[in-house]
Amino acid sequence: MDPFLVKAIQLILSLSFLIVLHELGHFVPAKLFKTRVEKFFLFFDVKFALFKKKIGDTVYGIGWLPLGGYVKISGMIDESMDKEQMAEPPKEWEFRSKPAWQRLIIMLGGVTVNLILGFLIYMMIMFVWGTAYVGPDDMPEGFAVVDSFEEYGFQDGDRILEVNGKEFENSLDINKHLFMRDVQNIKVIHSNGSEETISIPEEIGVKMFEQGIMQPFVPIQAPVLDSIQTGLAAEKAGLKKNDKIISINNEKIGYWHEIAPITTGNTNKEVELVYERDGVIKSTKITPDDEGKIGFIKNYEFDIKRKKYGFTESISKGFDYGYWTLRDYVYQFKYVFTKKGASQLGGFGAIGGLFPDAWNWYGFWNTTALLSIILAFMNILPIPALDGGHVMFLLYEMVTGRKPNDKFMEVAQMVGFFILIALVLYANGNDIYRWLFE
Repeated sequence: MDPFLVKAIQLILSLSFLIVLHELGHFVPAKLFKTRVEKFFLFFDVKFALFKKKIGDTVYGIGWLPLGGYVKISGMIDESMDKEQMAEPPKEWEFRSKPAWQRLIIMLGGVTVNLILGFLIYMMIMFVWGTAYVGPDDMPEGFAVVDSFEEYGFQDGDRILEVNGKEFENSLDINKHLFMRDVQNIKVIHSNGSEETISIPEEIGVKMFEQGIMQPFVPIQAPVLDSIQTGLAAEKAGLKKNDKIISINNEKIGYWHEIAPITTGNTNKEVELVYERDGVIKSTKITPDDEGKIGFIKNYEFDIKRKKYGFTESISKGFDYGYWTLRDYVYQFKYVFTKKGASQLGGFGAIGGLFPDAWNWYGFWNTTALLSIILAFMNILPIPALDGGHVMFLLYEMVTGRKPNDKFMEVAQMVGFFILIALVLYANGNDIYRWLFE
């Protein structure tokens, strides 16, 4: 099956699962507090619905516009902007008639479900698949180090032993830790066998982002291809899995990390690539994109081990993994407000790219857990039209004892709605731009 189609199916399935459970997070407490729910929809039913059926007071359905989902709760100023209902006297079964604490629980329900769901999925992953890791002994050639990190004392061939004085289990996580965690020092073993503890400058993650160095440590490996990314130069040139790169523009390639400096120095320029396939030497013309990307993924030569956990241990390990996933996402969110970060925002195309090219349950659930945690965080942001906006106004009411008037809430809802639409259009516009021009 085409990789694009596989990714699309996984994306729709994952989002449908997350959206339904998110809306149930609002629906269930609303029903518990005897609040009428008029609609429960997966996707938006603008003008018409693909399916709908009324059961009791609620119409359940599936819309045609896959931008989310919603529950329409009686007596609440939301995206439906039902002014006629709000102009009538409050009914006892309406949202506005309930105590503020009940309304707060209803509004926090969706975020709470997504957060708990993300943690539960990670616990399940730990129990079923465990964690993957590559230790220093599993990387006999060590890492190739970018020039700017050599200034700190790192060398090509270094292997990671400890971070902040503690054993570092998975060497492949070092770049992520440098970018998003508080790394103060790294103990390495150099290729000559000597060990050294190297101090890391403060705000190293910011420096990496500003310099565009997101992978200062790259495993030293033979330049053998594992897979080809669709739509990029490598696919168009006919390269395949297990091809071994021999040279680019007459520059000999002995290791994988030697490829990037050549391709980034020849962006948007046609270069000659010589490779070996089944013992036969071949050559082709290829053009790196604006970022020097060609579109192939390396084949790991070292063993990626898995550590399994029992039921009880998987709960604590899954919780820990979920916590750090949330913490890392919140930490890197600050980069969105920079010029470079804003240009890297992605929409559904970028989200779909998180899923594996071939159907893989581990990859599917791992990405779904990440999206669930992201959905929880994004929804709690204090933006009108999001759950966080409603929570913000409810907290104001609970602290001051004054409820914002309906006119103000209507204007705030519309402003928030247009902000969200603008962000969706911008993010998906970035996806389209990258698809067309990169």
